[in-house]
Amino acid sequence: MTVETIDLRPGHRISRIIKGGWQLAGDHGEVRPAEAIADMEAFLDAGITTFDCADIYKGVEEMIGAFIANVRNRRGAEVADRIVVHTKLVPDLTRLADIRPDEVEAIVDRSLKRLQIDRIPMVQFYWWDLSIGNAVEALEVLKDCQRKGKIATLGVTNWDTPGMDPFIDAGFDIASAQVQYSVLDRRPAATMAAWGAQRDVQILCYGTLAGGFLTDGWLGRPDPGFQFDNRSLIKYRLIIDEFGSWDLFQTLLATLSAIGARYGVSLSSVATRWVLDQPQVAAAIVGARYARHLPQTLEAFRLTLDDADRAAIDAVLAQAGGPHGPVYGLEGDRSGRHGRIMKYNLNTNPNDKVHGA
Repeated sequence: MTVETIDLRPGHRISRIIKGGWQLAGDHGEVRPAEAIADMEAFLDAGITTFDCADIYKGVEEMIGAFIANVRNRRGAEVADRIVVHTKLVPDLTRLADIRPDEVEAIVDRSLKRLQIDRIPMVQFYWWDLSIGNAVEALEVLKDCQRKGKIATLGVTNWDTPGMDPFIDAGFDIASAQVQYSVLDRRPAATMAAWGAQRDVQILCYGTLAGGFLTDGWLGRPDPGFQFDNRSLIKYRLIIDEFGSWDLFQTLLATLSAIGARYGVSLSSVATRWVLDQPQVAAAIVGARYARHLPQTLEAFRLTLDDADRAAIDAVLAQAGGPHGPVYGLEGDRSGRHGRIMKYNLNTNPNDKVHGA
């Protein structure tokens, strides 16, 4: 079994499964940092070289930085340099109107310090509301950071095609768009795949396993409603609600499970493979916290879906009610039930001078 790779840009090669970092931040259940850091090396050695994080994922950049430094000290720069980190830059909603260019660069510098590297392989940019402030000016700062050697490649996250067009038209080289994409949430298929092929923008998919709902553990279970302490589960339970009834969701799980049984793999591996096979998709981000999840994570690379498998899945998807609308449209409505669970000001920290006057 060989881990598939792909080039987002010349010299920027990633594994087609990316180890996600959101589950290592707060609000997603217990995290054991020392174990999580130690287990990252198992993913690297297995060929999953790419790690996703963000400036607003509390403590995650620091964990990955500790991992990189540890590998560099024990195994040398050649091994450490195989690690490809994709982070994000997400200014607070309350700062969009007045954030200064030097503050944007300070966020980049802070990520470099946390990650303990000299250049960030990719920074993925997001601006909560394009009607506020000057997002093009902020992205120009990141382009300048590229010229200075602080950033290798630029991407964006959580925008549909109209939101990205002004940046590409202004001359920014946007290599990828990270968006929610799963067998439950197929909104990117509507226009983004064809648009990305024209614009040379590849898709990085998060939510591939819907926060763990697209796993064997949920097969045959009764509807839990929305009473979760884990914010990730609330987010994806809402997506299931858009998809259809709990019974239809169970039909989907049973279908994925039956396909997996044919190949001796988990239903989550079938769900991951389905996403990887979609047009213009470069990689799927899977939130496996610890190395015990690694064997199952790798299963997607020894699985080939045939026409009968795809037809069985399509038959269930044809019954789905949604989600509909643009990528991140539901979540971008801050007054709606998807938007109300989001946290919009995670960069602000009274002890952090990045946003000081």
